Amino acid sequence: MKLGDWISLMCLIAAGYILWIIRPLLLLFFTAVVIAIALNSLTRRIQAFNIPRRFAIPVALFFSLLIATLFVLGIVPPFIDQFTILVAKIVRFSQEIPGYVVRLQAQLPERIRLPNIDEFTAWFTSPDSAVLDVVGNFFSFFNSSLQVLIQTFLVTVLALMVLANPNAYLDGILLLFPAFYRQRAKEIFAECERSLGNWIGGIFISSIFIFFLSFVSLLILGVDLAFAHALLAGILNFIPNIGPTMSMVFPVIVAVLSPDPWKAIAVVIIYIIIQQIEAYWLTPTIMARQVSLLPAFTLIAQIFFASIFGFLGLLLALPLAVVAKTWIQEMLIKDILNQWNRPKDSQLQTAIALSKLPQETAPSLPIAAEIPPSPPAKT
Repeated sequence: MKLGDWISLMCLIAAGYILWIIRPLLLLFFTAVVIAIALNSLTRRIQAFNIPRRFAIPVALFFSLLIATLFVLGIVPPFIDQFTILVAKIVRFSQEIPGYVVRLQAQLPERIRLPNIDEFTAWFTSPDSAVLDVVGNFFSFFNSSLQVLIQTFLVTVLALMVLANPNAYLDGILLLFPAFYRQRAKEIFAECERSLGNWIGGIFISSIFIFFLSFVSLLILGVDLAFAHALLAGILNFIPNIGPTMSMVFPVIVAVLSPDPWKAIAVVIIYIIIQQIEAYWLTPTIMARQVSLLPAFTLIAQIFFASIFGFLGLLLALPLAVVAKTWIQEMLIKDILNQWNRPKDSQLQTAIALSKLPQETAPSLPIAAEIPPSPPAKT
């Protein structure tokens, strides 16, 4: 390798290291881009009524703020009240676990012994307990309220900046690509925007569907705090695979603590039915144009992005996976792998095309015309 090649390699390694260091900031920027795409979709719908963009953007922001205000004033207060009662019931349930274990042990045969409840409690509350470590990390995300507030403000400002002039930011990013590939990269970015827009619209419709069905089902069963359970199910629907399972835990606990514990089984069955309807009927219908992801790839993406970015990476795993798949499919597969050593000889392509034709339709070759007649023999 020449000196210039070594310098280019070192610059590439340094750029990768810098990107790794600032990956939380990059994730916040990606969150702002997702919000800007959602607002841009609403802006384009307003522009369809022959409204200029400079007026359509304030109208879109006004409707977004109005919906957010109605959500905060109309839904958040009753949700907080019911969620507080839910937490109190869960704490009471945890205190009653030793009594349940003692009664269960009395009903089992003597040769079957359950673990000692004191040892279980000591393991659960020990300083080096993995459970406490997980719980502490979970609640530390919410305890840093100042950091969350600053990040929310930063994401909001970045989203508004990108929404005001998206082409300028796109042109700046396109400068990082070679000159011959900039037009193609612009098309790929447009495809990513379309896929993310379809995902945002589809996931909102799906979450509202989950909330409505869960709320009606829990009301019919008579499970307490149905509104809080249904709202949690709709919000956690943004996290595929893991969210639906997490949303099932709280109503099952409340059903077990009720005078009719059999309702817990009914809650599990209803939640499974709702998720099957959402996965096999609603999602394929409303996301027909979305980039399809196999369930195994979705789970792998969640584990991968959660290990790199943490809890926020888990929330944004699906849009990150959609963007990654779009770039892999368009750039790596279509532009590189499909063009690798492609035959350019026209005669070879004609021969391959003729070999694929049926035998009766293939043109006959004038063999007799190509062989000159032999000269007459001399006497």
